[in-house]
Amino acid sequence: MLTIEPTGAVLGAVVRGADLSRELDERAFGQVLRGLGAHGVLRFPDQHLDMNELRRFSERFGEIQGPSAGTPDVAKATYAEVGILSNIKENGAYIGLPDAGQDWHTDMSYRDVMGFVNVLYGIRIPRRDGKPLGGTEFSNMHAAYDALPEDLRARLANATATHNFEKFWEHMRRDKASTRPPMTDEQRRRRPPMVHPLFLTHPITGRKVLYCNPGYATRINELPEHESEAMLAYLFAHQLQPQFRYTHTWTENDVLVWDHLGTIHRAIADYGPDEIRLMRRCQVMATRVFDPDFLRPAREFA
Repeated sequence: MLTIEPTGAVLGAVVRGADLSRELDERAFGQVLRGLGAHGVLRFPDQHLDMNELRRFSERFGEIQGPSAGTPDVAKATYAEVGILSNIKENGAYIGLPDAGQDWHTDMSYRDVMGFVNVLYGIRIPRRDGKPLGGTEFSNMHAAYDALPEDLRARLANATATHNFEKFWEHMRRDKASTRPPMTDEQRRRRPPMVHPLFLTHPITGRKVLYCNPGYATRINELPEHESEAMLAYLFAHQLQPQFRYTHTWTENDVLVWDHLGTIHRAIADYGPDEIRLMRRCQVMATRVFDPDFLRPAREFA
């Protein structure tokens, strides 16, 4: 029987009694979905997963984006959906992505089918003087929406925002000293800008969230350009207020599952090149979560 223990913060809970190397039954998966809606970020401690087990667990939530960036060529044929985040180098090249997510965003808001969850498995955690580094910080978009002025929520009730993959890519190159090259025309063709509601109804909670993140959102389409710029600046500052934020401190063998629809996040890059970080990741798209049949276990076993 699973237990879900809230952190007591604005986000986060610890799920105990789950061995993710084995498939969760319908009741347990329903608990996980409810917990995800209620707490946004779920930690499954002390997990021991191979690539196949990580992929199988992730697939319960929907289709995995693939092939995932950061997957070594040797693994792509079998585990194309399992990415690697790491600052380890072999033969002079990184074995995975060394600088993923190092500013505020939510994954795949730039896609026509947006992201639903990220499943991240911590294998090696950087430490300094015994203290874990490389935490992941989140902000609660249910709470951010609820705290917006009522007149602004009414004014923008039907507004949409454009999300552009290139915005974050260029930000990493310009402001974070990333060694990634400029995007190619082919990359732009494969990642055209996409439009989503500014205020999204969350499929699990049924409540509104602020679906507009600093990493990818470039324009509120119903406002003149200068008003859009000012409004985006306001919304980005609003959603990053301290009362909405929560930081997960990693321990080896943590599996962290978080809800892209109800949170934004960033990786904290407070470790050096010889402080080793190694994680495996599956990015799951929202191909199932808007389907009432998918959410049935969360309601049936409530």
